[in-house]
Amino acid sequence: MELKNLIDNAQKLPNIPKVVQELIESFGDDSVNNDEIAKKISADQVLTAKVLRAANSAHYGGNRKVGSVNDAVFILGFNAVRTLVLASGMTGAFKAPEGFDLPAFWHNSFAVASKCKWLAKFSKDDAETAFTCGMIHNIGELLIHTILPEECKDIRKVVERGARNSDIEKNVLGFNFPEAGAELANRWKFPDAITAGIRYQLDPLGAPEFSRFAALINIADFIVHENEKDGGATLLENFPNELASKLGINLVKLMERIDETKDLAGGFEELLH
Repeated sequence: MELKNLIDNAQKLPNIPKVVQELIESFGDDSVNNDEIAKKISADQVLTAKVLRAANSAHYGGNRKVGSVNDAVFILGFNAVRTLVLASGMTGAFKAPEGFDLPAFWHNSFAVASKCKWLAKFSKDDAETAFTCGMIHNIGELLIHTILPEECKDIRKVVERGARNSDIEKNVLGFNFPEAGAELANRWKFPDAITAGIRYQLDPLGAPEFSRFAALINIADFIVHENEKDGGATLLENFPNELASKLGINLVKLMERIDETKDLAGGFEELLH
């Protein structure tokens, strides 16, 4: 099965709002006009409502009243607002395939995203880009379920018995969820650094060129999984130290504050409504 052809011919490929597409293309563009983009966001009432709800949530302090997109840009900064709009646009673009738990999917995506952002403080990477990578790290899974629902049912039966999901996808479909996610990110014109982060998340050290964002996703996903599995009891002994070192993270400083990761996921659920 050819991944590119599959996406080219997908009838159910999600559409993202035009302003979201423009924001994606604004990554790395220093000449972007914040006022102009704020005006375009404001013209989309659904996006604006979601962004303001999130901007006023506990995640962003919640003690100042953000009444407009311009307020949000002024108080939170353009990059944070861009992240919120991307999150709003992405969560609104996909409809749940049959038998797929979409709220749980986005809950996990935002959990990984918030850990990516937290880790970026230690690795000195751009925090909002890291968050965006985490938010869409698993988008290929949702895409595969959207356009190949029957094949996914068969794959799920084997995975439920303990098989590794990405291996079975590769075997049955010819590609796996990181590859599908990278192809979709490429189609949506995300920057190469984000696309590579998604593509190589399972094996950042095996990438042709080391991908910092792939490493951040990998470590963030590990933290989320460990915290859910046993409250983080074995988090430090199994920690991917090699990846963290490659990112230039000081492990002593990170591990002194690792308990902060247990309370990071909140604040984005309002984007799902």
